[in-house]
Amino acid sequence: MPKILTVVGARPQFVKAAALSRALKKIGINEVLVHTGQHFDENMAEIFFRQMDIPEPKYNLGINSLSHGAMTGRMLEEIEKVLIVEKPSVVVVFGDTNSTLAGALAAIKLHIPVAHIEAGLRSYNMKMPEEINRILTDRISNYLFCPTEVAIKNLQAEGFDNFEINILKTGDVMYDVALYYSRFSNERSTIIKDLGLNKKPFLLTTLHRQENTDDLFRLNSIISALNSLSKDYQIVLPIHPRTRKILQNENIKLNFDPIEPVGYFNMIELLKHCKMGITDSGRVQKEAFFFEKHCLVTRDETEWTELVDLNYNFMVGADTDKIIKTVAKVAKTSAKFDVKPYGEGNAADKIALILKDI
Repeated sequence: MPKILTVVGARPQFVKAAALSRALKKIGINEVLVHTGQHFDENMAEIFFRQMDIPEPKYNLGINSLSHGAMTGRMLEEIEKVLIVEKPSVVVVFGDTNSTLAGALAAIKLHIPVAHIEAGLRSYNMKMPEEINRILTDRISNYLFCPTEVAIKNLQAEGFDNFEINILKTGDVMYDVALYYSRFSNERSTIIKDLGLNKKPFLLTTLHRQENTDDLFRLNSIISALNSLSKDYQIVLPIHPRTRKILQNENIKLNFDPIEPVGYFNMIELLKHCKMGITDSGRVQKEAFFFEKHCLVTRDETEWTELVDLNYNFMVGADTDKIIKTVAKVAKTSAKFDVKPYGEGNAADKIALILKDI
């Protein structure tokens, strides 16, 4: 049996790791979990391990609150030490964070195969640290597990068919997780009752991307739209610690009360009951679709272009008027969420079986 070493560090990766851990356990594969510490706030990290029954990481590197270069370098150094001790058959990384790139670099420099889950995604915005991470990780990985046909085509357009790389369309592990945990999320969450969200329709909002939070014009524009929409809707904004700090430092006023970051079961219940989503999160864009809700994307590009093409999601950037008008338009529409661009909900099982044979 192979020995799988999985590197996680940021919040969405914990969710994906839950699906893969269950799939590996079912077929008896030994997994070593390494937590880089990239997200360290209680509600942003450790709560996921408890809520989602993910095994406690064997290693917690505690690396956070550094610049991109310093963080990635420290992670590379410490992950390398772990790999030398553990000698895994393959290293698994998820998504597009600094933890992703550091895990892949550490492994490939030691000639350990790398498996990249959620490969082939592109925003074509090189100002995004995530875009750089995902491109570099794809290029040095041995196994590229792609969630969609669009991801496959992105890699083909970049010439990946010419490399000695295994490109596989598996579906999206996030869809696996959403289906699994939604079956009992209402038993583990009371957030709808606690926040009194049955009084009028609410909009579920997230706001954390640096392109929005660090650009005060964009940040003010998005907040202006949310303040205006708060007249007709309840605004539910689980606020990222960095976003809260910037709003406070810049004295940007909200006409509604944000809430603390929420665990995964609370987020599922919020998605189930919201009118629609407004987000700059790649994860929430998809999860809104999983729970048959439209979503406005407060970015200028998205990795999940299929949802825009299918008229489930709408690109609104940081345009105040466009955000407000699109909410009004979408509120009057209905749609059948009957297509399955992300597979059948068995991506993790497919990936586990492939890893078994490495």
